Amino acid sequence: MESSKYPNFKFTWLGGLILFAGFVVGSVAVGFFNVFWMLVFKENLQYKDWFLMASNAVVFLSSIAFFDFFVVRITTKKKLNFNFSPTNFYTYFLIFPMMLGMMFIGEFVTSQIPITGPFFGKYYDFFTDLMSQLTDNPVVMILTAVIMAPIFEEIIFRGIIQKGMINKGVKPWKAIVIASIIFGLVHGNPWQFVGAILLGCVLGLVYYKTKSLLLPMLLHGFNNLCSSILILYTKNESFGEAFKVADYIILIIGIVLFSLFYYLFMKKYKVHYSEI
Repeated sequence: MESSKYPNFKFTWLGGLILFAGFVVGSVAVGFFNVFWMLVFKENLQYKDWFLMASNAVVFLSSIAFFDFFVVRITTKKKLNFNFSPTNFYTYFLIFPMMLGMMFIGEFVTSQIPITGPFFGKYYDFFTDLMSQLTDNPVVMILTAVIMAPIFEEIIFRGIIQKGMINKGVKPWKAIVIASIIFGLVHGNPWQFVGAILLGCVLGLVYYKTKSLLLPMLLHGFNNLCSSILILYTKNESFGEAFKVADYIILIIGIVLFSLFYYLFMKKYKVHYSEI
């Protein structure tokens, strides 16, 4: 039988350290470039929208490259490679409503986290100020959030961490949850943490079932596109405020959507995928 063209790498604590080392090296490289630019051209690129976008790309690529060269190629003798195959129409019809349902559920759960008080109030003000700086340029925000982030983050969290843990023998549901928790933690704030875990579980499930990294990338981009549109036109990431309905209505709709299409995706349409 012909061996798979996709490397059967494993993700361990050492792989995690190598990913982090790539992150540090990429961040340092970006910092040095900015210092060089300031010395030569007397301009701080830190406040340029395009530089923020480019910096994120450099850091992500550095992390992925480190894992590729220092883990995958050494242990499997193959280069890092993923299945990006499209799927049939019915699968898209099932996974996007399922994702939307979880987005509604995530919004309700996130809305229960306090935004006032001695700790949450100051942290929330800092977080909103930071986000407002990131959304000054709508074009850069869309390119970063809807295209770059879904590609790089899905490669790392689903393609490397989740898949690597499953290859190591971790039960799929545990690998999905662990990768989603790490995905939530790197967002660095409690309001995105909860939603990232819930959405990460859907992304991880879709990747595990379909074996195609293209699908979680599209779903991730769909989620970020909805958030970007809400920010641009309502200054808030709330579907409830955008549609002028109560939070519990959003929750009910989310539960119905997610439950129905989760059932159809998992039970009704048993489409089998494999990586060859």
